[in-house]
Amino acid sequence: MTNAAIQISSVNKRFGRTHAVRDLDLVVPTGSVCGFLGPNGAGKSTTIRMIMSIIYPDDGQIEVLGSSALANKDKIGYLPEERGVYRKMKVGSFLEYIGTLKGVEKSTLRTRIADWLERIELPHVAKQRCEELSKGMQQKVQFLAAIIHDPDLVILDEPFSGLDPVNAQLLNTLIREMHESGKTIIFSTHVLHQAEQICDRFFLINHGVKLLDATLDEIHTTFDPRTIVVEPVNGAAHFDQIPGVRSVRSSESDPRLELEIADDADPHAIMRSVMDGGPVKSIARRQLSMDEVFIRLVREGGGEEAADQAREDLSHV
Repeated sequence: MTNAAIQISSVNKRFGRTHAVRDLDLVVPTGSVCGFLGPNGAGKSTTIRMIMSIIYPDDGQIEVLGSSALANKDKIGYLPEERGVYRKMKVGSFLEYIGTLKGVEKSTLRTRIADWLERIELPHVAKQRCEELSKGMQQKVQFLAAIIHDPDLVILDEPFSGLDPVNAQLLNTLIREMHESGKTIIFSTHVLHQAEQICDRFFLINHGVKLLDATLDEIHTTFDPRTIVVEPVNGAAHFDQIPGVRSVRSSESDPRLELEIADDADPHAIMRSVMDGGPVKSIARRQLSMDEVFIRLVREGGGEEAADQAREDLSHV
């Protein structure tokens, strides 16, 4: 497939009695930001390690940038879940060493490092030893080491883990900028709502089994809760009298009302009827969060007990 940055076909991986990845088929389109989502232990990191040729599948095939990760190592940037820098090295020397290994021309490397240190808001640390930095600062330096060679494919395994909200937002911005420049990005996380802010495609996995592989628009279409959320100006209104509205739900702690609409009703027509009936502060179609999508898929495959376990898994963030 010429438009695939990564193509995985019928891949399995076992560790003893644990079947970590089961019959996995997956295509990551070139230029996409693909979220690898699922709770801890779902099989995300195992899949990424196989993509990177750190470990190999028991059977099946993995193609990365037309061949393998080893053959394209200088075109790939990888931030592993296990963090680590050369603690005794100075930050600038560490990044120069990594950049040289990745084939960056020495004539431009120091300027590139200085520019990137400025962008990650660490402009004065080049002469400090890595061990002198805080854990969050070390993590930003390791992110920089992963992308200093301007790779075509960037793989980030739990990149926000341990970052404070300000630095998480900075990293979010940098990921968006890389995407806009044409990079293909894989972003693995067990915090599903983080991926919703960044990704345009989602791969959802649980116990080694793929549950979902779709774009955000496809997910919204498939998992449409058929609900309109309205906050009226004058409190309660007779929205239940609008044709196509099945029920109206309210909460004492939330001024908004949820209008459940019939399967054959036109949501846009109902929204127009709501606004024609009087002023509203806000009105929108409700969309399921990725957490809700995940739990629904688990319930469909394994019942209510499995869904309860999925909620428990997702709560450990």
